[in-house]
Amino acid sequence: MENKKILVLCTGNSCRSQIAEGYLKFFLKNRANVHSAGVDNHEINKLAIKTMKDDGIDISKQVSNNINEFNSMKFDHIITVCDNAQEKCPIFFSENAIRTHHPFFDPSSIKNPKLIESAFAKCRDEIKLFCKDFSEKNFS
Repeated sequence: MENKKILVLCTGNSCRSQIAEGYLKFFLKNRANVHSAGVDNHEINKLAIKTMKDDGIDISKQVSNNINEFNSMKFDHIITVCDNAQEKCPIFFSENAIRTHHPFFDPSSIKNPKLIESAFAKCRDEIKLFCKDFSEKNFS
């Protein structure tokens, strides 16, 4: 039986979706093929890489993808982690996929240097709990 496919979508595929991809791969091991993409794609945020490394997960080899790179793939689950991605994700895109929307605060919107690191850690921890719960509910 082929592994199920999961796509995590965000606006820029630089932070929240990258963190979710890392945790889903961690929790699901080899039980699913996990990808992430953005409505627009940007470089992976270095603070996302650092905050995941702080929790023992290396996402430094992940790449930022655009949603259009996955047009030909059929996904079993599509997870949107921001409102913008939910609004812009085409309905025809993996029309039979189970869609889950869980908007997370964007830590890259914090500009105060004293608050940035804690904002990333808070976002990471929220995404970790979501991914653990998602994995247990859908892949037990």
